[in-house]
Amino acid sequence: MSVKNELRQRFPGLPPTLQQVARYALDHPNEVVTKSMRTVGVQAGVPPSTLVRFAQQLGFEGWPQFKEAVAQDMGLGSAAYGDKARTLQGRAQDATLVGEIFQSHRANLETTERLSGGELVKAAALLEKANAVHVAGFRACFPIAFSLVYVYRLFRDAVHLVDGQGGSLEMQQRAMRRGDALVVVSFAPYSREAIQVAEAGRAAGCKLLALTDSDASPLSLIADATLLFTTQSPSFFPSVTSGIALAESLLEMLASRAGKSGVRRIEDAEAELFSTGAYHSTGRSRGAS
Repeated sequence: MSVKNELRQRFPGLPPTLQQVARYALDHPNEVVTKSMRTVGVQAGVPPSTLVRFAQQLGFEGWPQFKEAVAQDMGLGSAAYGDKARTLQGRAQDATLVGEIFQSHRANLETTERLSGGELVKAAALLEKANAVHVAGFRACFPIAFSLVYVYRLFRDAVHLVDGQGGSLEMQQRAMRRGDALVVVSFAPYSREAIQVAEAGRAAGCKLLALTDSDASPLSLIADATLLFTTQSPSFFPSVTSGIALAESLLEMLASRAGKSGVRRIEDAEAELFSTGAYHSTGRSRGAS
């Protein structure tokens, strides 16, 4: 039985204070998964000790175990890194291991195309209409966000990376305005900073595009548009291959819709990269990283 169904079934028999927690958990499952126990307690109007008692009443060891069960209910749970790493032990000489990794990448790409291929036009239109585009991705998602900004800047100036370097996250958030768009990239377990930036962008009036792994993710739940990518991997850590591919597909769509002015900007940017020495010229055709 799912946590949601069990809560509904047991709700009438719970003491009033625990009913208060149950009502909050049913109405705000994404907050249960993403917020700290102290924050959930404040929002639910009960002390943290009541949350622990509530979880134990339902048969869980404590609040973290209840929180994980809710995440599993939402399709957001994942095996611990250490547990997955143990399954790799002793397989260094296994000839099938490399094949499994590449097969996983192919399956992720196919699934991501099926899930998000039809949504790219909507996502591109959302960004095109924005006065400025802010892009955020942290930890494993940083390369996806950086790559999106790096290439998008070749044909659009008003594209900004939100990375929080030097403790500047709040300052970068203050640059977000109504009429802008915000792209946030994250997958389970979701980065605290990614959720913080998404909520700040929404509060500022930005349109939010989520690149994430589930329609039930805390980003997707508050987004104006969502592009989904899958992260399955035989390794201990989720794969970002399909996330990179999704960002590149979005860029291809944006460039194809940018018209002649977009082509001129790309040509000018490439010429400047060569003229300033950023790209080393070897006498072959242009195109570098």
